[in-house]
Amino acid sequence: MRTTTTLLTLSAAALLALTGCTAATDQKSTDTTTSAGAPVEQRAAQPRLALTHDGGVTVLDGLDLSPIADLDYDGFIRATPAGDGRHVFVSTAAGFELLDMGTWREPHDGHAHYYTSAPRKTGIVYDGAKPGHVIAHEGRTALFTDGTGRVRVLDTEAIGAPDAVITELTVPPHHGVAVARADGSILVSQPIGEKAGGLRILGADGTVIAENTDCPGLHGQAAGAGGVLTFGCTDGALMVDGDRITKISADIPYARLGNQAGSPASPVVLADYKTEKDADLERPDRFALIDTAGAGSITVHHIDFSYSFKSLGRGADGEVVLLGTDGRLHVYDRLTGAEKASYRVIEPWTEPAQWQSPSPDLLISGSTAYVTDPAAGKILAVSLHDGSTLRTAALEHSPLELTGVSG
Repeated sequence: MRTTTTLLTLSAAALLALTGCTAATDQKSTDTTTSAGAPVEQRAAQPRLALTHDGGVTVLDGLDLSPIADLDYDGFIRATPAGDGRHVFVSTAAGFELLDMGTWREPHDGHAHYYTSAPRKTGIVYDGAKPGHVIAHEGRTALFTDGTGRVRVLDTEAIGAPDAVITELTVPPHHGVAVARADGSILVSQPIGEKAGGLRILGADGTVIAENTDCPGLHGQAAGAGGVLTFGCTDGALMVDGDRITKISADIPYARLGNQAGSPASPVVLADYKTEKDADLERPDRFALIDTAGAGSITVHHIDFSYSFKSLGRGADGEVVLLGTDGRLHVYDRLTGAEKASYRVIEPWTEPAQWQSPSPDLLISGSTAYVTDPAAGKILAVSLHDGSTLRTAALEHSPLELTGVSG
């Protein structure tokens, strides 16, 4: 594996092409669209969950965990919320395929109406090899296609419409990430070899506002209070506050903070903390809190269990939550990292050698933590207030990854 290369510098014109109406080139429709049926009005928002598995996506009712639909997809797929509370993007061999989860709200004269319908494949595909990260932030949803380096920025509220794409740019192909902001600026990773190693802030006109190339292995992104953004490195993190990029160095030469979870209720971002540079699979026994206040800092907390990249979560008030290999949900203070509670939810488990294999997953919505248990073939809804199991349901398929929408 190549570890260093010359960072390719592109002109502003080559980097950024503004597209006022580019639906014809940014997305394509296929013949997979199915009828959603007549919408049914509901009394309140109806959250829904998406569980990926070998061969497709199962949609569950977020309230009672009953199955609503099972949609077929080929190959190993991943699903990520589009940011509008209704859609998820399914990453397939074709690109980012838009899935309508069939739950949404419509504002009306100071109030809202809530509707549901059958989940459906929309037939909208943002094509490109190796679809990667989907990041929703400040009313913009950015799609990064690893195989082409193409970034498409969508108006989050217009997702599903022909003119949803408002901006696009292209960087050299790599496993990267982009974040678009409401002021029109875009944060986009820059490659060193096949991996990201730096970050640029581009203005709405494509000019480079700021740049930092001191982030080896850039991976993992989160937003904290005030819109401050963090990006993980293998020796710390980058923090972006406005148009300023600050490197926050770890206190040891190798410390990978490659998976992160933020909360608008807290200036502190949760990150995993891995220190074994040459490990095929590290089972971490520490986690990190990145304090984005002031100049930024990283504190490391030791624990007596391990966890996986699926284990990180944040509560409604910014609580830090980890799903441990001891089968417990551990809840920590959002600022100090002091443990506040520990709840047994599933049997102890071991992270598999292959990250694509089934393993427990954590998704938090408000004060409810959803936990998948592949070994037992079930999913649980757990209260973060007291650890009580609110609901449990058997699953027809062995779950791979879990996500959802609020409705």
